[in-house]
Amino acid sequence: MLDRFTMPLTQRPLRYLAHALHQRKITPDQVTLTAFVIGISALPLLAFEQYGLALIAILLNRVGDGIDGALARLSGQQSDAGGFLDIGLDFVFYAAVVLGFALANPIQNALPAALLLFAFIGTGTSFLAFAIAAKARQVERPNFPQKAFYYLEGLTEGTETVAALVLFCLFPKAFPLLASLFAAACLITTATRLWGGYWTLRQP
Repeated sequence: MLDRFTMPLTQRPLRYLAHALHQRKITPDQVTLTAFVIGISALPLLAFEQYGLALIAILLNRVGDGIDGALARLSGQQSDAGGFLDIGLDFVFYAAVVLGFALANPIQNALPAALLLFAFIGTGTSFLAFAIAAKARQVERPNFPQKAFYYLEGLTEGTETVAALVLFCLFPKAFPLLASLFAAACLITTATRLWGGYWTLRQP
């Protein structure tokens, strides 16, 4: 919901960082993989309740996720392979963070974490399934032309997800409530994406 507003604000600093990396011959895929390794370290950190360090890992991962796309556009290395790697590792990272909270306190967090992972399956599959069909039909994507895949909007997008992960780390004892609320928002997103995507693809 908020990505169309936040993305334009982040493009300038991301281009600056991408330019610095481009001068050092660093490739977008290297940034993607490095950001993933940093981000996945949040899982054991969360399991051992190192929430501050986990938050740093999460934020660094999200910065890297923005830089790799900016670097790909700057260097002319945009590709379906790079886009696939980026989005695939993103979803693994999101799930890993939720799993980390479940491991930190299984008694209180396991069920809300399972609910959130269930909701993530809905948002992820509706997003990616529509992207496949949209690419095949060459559906326009006016709000996010820089994305490798068609970016189907919804109530919970990248900005809202990052905000949720940050809140989880800042208020770990409130994870059951926060995760349940975010899961509900994700399920609404899934429903609206399925509805909107279906009727979009029904059009000739």
